[in-house]
Amino acid sequence: MDWENHLIKHLQWSDSIINREAKEHVAREIAATAKDGDVIGAGSGSTVYLTLFELARRIREEHLHIEVIPASQEISMTCIQLGIPQTILWNKRPDWTFDGADEVDPQRNLIKGRGGAMFKEKLLIRSSRKTFIIIGPSKRVNLLGNKFPIPVEVFPDSLTYVDHELQRLGASEIVLRPAHGKDGPVFTENGNFILDTRFNYIDSSLEEQLKTITGVIESGLFIGYDVEVIMAE
Repeated sequence: MDWENHLIKHLQWSDSIINREAKEHVAREIAATAKDGDVIGAGSGSTVYLTLFELARRIREEHLHIEVIPASQEISMTCIQLGIPQTILWNKRPDWTFDGADEVDPQRNLIKGRGGAMFKEKLLIRSSRKTFIIIGPSKRVNLLGNKFPIPVEVFPDSLTYVDHELQRLGASEIVLRPAHGKDGPVFTENGNFILDTRFNYIDSSLEEQLKTITGVIESGLFIGYDVEVIMAE
């Protein structure tokens, strides 16, 4: 017996999706690659949202059997709205994953995590045989960190210790990400804090160095991942 999900049914995404027409074009291209029986990882962000609409249309019209593993609650709720079946990483591995990024350099290294779901996003990318990263022209950078800090997900009790260790690693700025619309800090999908952290230089070992700090759950730094970058322009 299913719930009548009237609360989720009436949720709406923001109408202010930047570069919407180009993103919708890419969303159709990505959704067109889906095959019957696919298990698909879905990251977060507006292009992921738009792609789910195209997937839902194909599922309805072509009677495809497709399951999605969502990286965030908002994407999970969107799947419920659209009638897209969901599954979990415990028993299914994604055939492919699609996601966005905040910054991408010429070597296809990424900064992600403005939505606070980087742990699950990284897990999906690591688990997938193929990953598409969809970005607009503004997300291309020559050097990572030019526009955005690196989000570092931190277990709450370790906040002060991690702050100290990040400074030892050479962080030039560390900010506990504040919430908007409520008092206090932002919480991630896992109930942790985010430290938005800037470094004057990001080298190839920084992602691994961050993970050695006790209390760091994950970072939004993706160095050396096998991803295909698709431009929405």
